[in-house]
Amino acid sequence: MDTLPKRVGRLTVLALGVVVGVVVGWVLFVRVPAGGPTILGVLLTLLTGAVSLRLSGNAAGAAFGAYDTAEVSVEGPIARDGGESLPTDPRQVPADAVVEQIERADEDSNTEALAVCLNTPGGEVVPSDDIRRAVREFDGPTVAYVTDVCASGGYWIASACDHVVARENSLVGSIGVRGSTLNASALADDLGVDYERFVAGEYKDAGNPLREIREDDRRYLQGLVDDFYESFVERVAEGRDLSREQIRDTEARVYVGRDAHERDLVDDLGTRDAAEAYLEAELGHEVAVREFEPPRGMFVRMRRTAVGAAYALGAGLADAVGDGDGTNVELR
Repeated sequence: MDTLPKRVGRLTVLALGVVVGVVVGWVLFVRVPAGGPTILGVLLTLLTGAVSLRLSGNAAGAAFGAYDTAEVSVEGPIARDGGESLPTDPRQVPADAVVEQIERADEDSNTEALAVCLNTPGGEVVPSDDIRRAVREFDGPTVAYVTDVCASGGYWIASACDHVVARENSLVGSIGVRGSTLNASALADDLGVDYERFVAGEYKDAGNPLREIREDDRRYLQGLVDDFYESFVERVAEGRDLSREQIRDTEARVYVGRDAHERDLVDDLGTRDAAEAYLEAELGHEVAVREFEPPRGMFVRMRRTAVGAAYALGAGLADAVGDGDGTNVELR
């Protein structure tokens, strides 16, 4: 909440910062140099004052923030680094960066509550759980509000919040796990490609697309998917205060907001205003929201542009070829 003392504090820090910057600049670039004041000295003094204004503005914002609620967005498929370092889909959500934002908000003395904006179909299992854990460990009331889609890994995250708000026609749910593998053994035979197997450990190459999948491989891979699913069900049931049977009964369906509300998958139907109203009721005062975003320098922005171009040219080929062993498990 932005109070009068906070506003006065920010103005005081800004004023002191400008005064100190101008005085330092005047001494260094005008008074000390021989020959008296010069145009260059005056310009350098003004530049020093501008830099001091910027620094004091950051300090004032940190010490007397005009916000009390942090907002973090999860928009797009969830991955470990979201393509920051690898040539993958640049629209992915970098889980590590989201976790860092949440932790930074939690450490911010101005932040009393957390709002998580969700518009995601899900994604990788462990990165989704990392975000869920960060939300769960936040010290203060938390609310998730869904825009278009909150499915699978996205709902895994939402279930960690104290309160979930969705639109009437949002798509919510898909509490399930999908595993897949390609079987290109027949194609390899047609092309005259032989698969020579050298492994240490019977199931090391389970799901390799260049050989026919065996029944024991199928049972092994399905067991992994089942284990992920049981963990998913347990976490959602715990977070939403529902029974495991209620979660399993959804059968990984996706529900529109109204139906999700009837099944207690969301607490309220509405917009962002409804999410803020919940936090205001919890905090006992109006909220002022600041969006926490991952810091990106010029190099990172240039790299993401190049990655986007590379992805646009090569995504189709990559999808056709698949990953190294052809096996993929996701919360989708």
